Amino acid sequence: MAEKAYGLLINYEFCTGCGTCEMACSVEHDIPIGRYGIQMATIGPWQIDKKNWQLDTVPIPTDECDLCAKRVEKGKKPTCVKHCQSLCMEYGPVDELTAKLAGATTKHVLFVPKAGTAAKQ
Repeated sequence: MAEKAYGLLINYEFCTGCGTCEMACSVEHDIPIGRYGIQMATIGPWQIDKKNWQLDTVPIPTDECDLCAKRVEKGKKPTCVKHCQSLCMEYGPVDELTAKLAGATTKHVLFVPKAGTAAKQ
């Protein structure tokens, strides 16, 4: 039987762009300046109407993200999920996260690391 794949579901609609996830990841994994496990990225700006523009800052997991394999193996949540101030990140089985996406009415992204890089549960 195949092992369950786990992923990270991020609700961009509720992310405040505070960067706590990025900072917590860097500290947890002792990542040097200029490299990231999860990185804040600016999307936009785009014009909403004649007077208003939209600009978002959102977290994007990088190739270095293993969903905190060592933490997860100890039964803990990935550090970005633990420290997210807006509670917009969720860790779990990909099939369950995909089911949540199906009924989503806001902007989400589902991150699934490369095979063999994430924690085993």
